[in-house]
Amino acid sequence: MSLRRRFFALTYDHSIARVEKAGLHDHRQRLLAGASGKVLEIGAGTGLNIALYGPSVELTLTEPDPSMLKRLQRKVREQAPAVKVLRAPAEDLPFEDGTFDTVVSTLVLCGVDDQPRALREVRRLLKPGGTFLFIEHVRSDEPDLARFQDRLNWLNRFVVCCDCNRPTLDTIRATGFEVSTLEHSELPKAPKFARPLIVGTATV
Repeated sequence: MSLRRRFFALTYDHSIARVEKAGLHDHRQRLLAGASGKVLEIGAGTGLNIALYGPSVELTLTEPDPSMLKRLQRKVREQAPAVKVLRAPAEDLPFEDGTFDTVVSTLVLCGVDDQPRALREVRRLLKPGGTFLFIEHVRSDEPDLARFQDRLNWLNRFVVCCDCNRPTLDTIRATGFEVSTLEHSELPKAPKFARPLIVGTATV
């Protein structure tokens, strides 16, 4: 694992704190109120969502990065010892088809190696009628801003280990999901090229 990724994991909670306070936490809270039944959260990072799930949820978390995983496991031990934690990438999840009622992705699909494959895994794991909840920063619909994102994507990738210009909503729909609710917003306190945000719910 690179030193940069270790540093990113070490500083993640601190670096995102003002973004959370400025509105991202509220987005998370509203979205996760819709999580129910057997829930899988992919790319759970350091566990910022753990406290936002309802008491009736049966929660499983996956995270591929060893440094993030270490912090996630610590938080689960302290806050929610009944939660299951596994190391697994979003593109290759070790569960049977139709295992979960809800799958959650918050600021994950910008950083996976293969976004279409990850979304196919999400779809595979959902029960018929299951719900996919997502918060993702995405490529802008405004041509000028989209071109600016393309020019600055190298910087975004270097600093926060993800792409700021992925057409994630198009990929969600192309994977076979029906988007039932969608809010176009902005990632607060983020640089202009990383601000376009979608918050939504999709079903299979």
